[in-house]
Amino acid sequence: MGGALGVGLLAGGILIAQAPPENIDPHRHPALANAQHHIHEAFDEVMHAQQAHDWDLHGHAEHARDLLIQASNELKAAAIDANHR
Repeated sequence: MGGALGVGLLAGGILIAQAPPENIDPHRHPALANAQHHIHEAFDEVMHAQQAHDWDLHGHAEHARDLLIQASNELKAAAIDANHR
């Protein structure tokens, strides 16, 4: 039963840990889209680091991922703002 619980928690963690989308039009906002792409890459690298350390980074990597998602969302908001000018 413990093994099943562990698999369930891992699967849940993977669902929560969705990478931020790359949803800025690179033709309209190339710099913002490029920055968002780099955020996506950084998010993937943090995930790799967590896996390499058996997910035991005292919550710091998880917090970094949350901030990367927030940064990606802010870039999307900037792109939307720029569309209305």
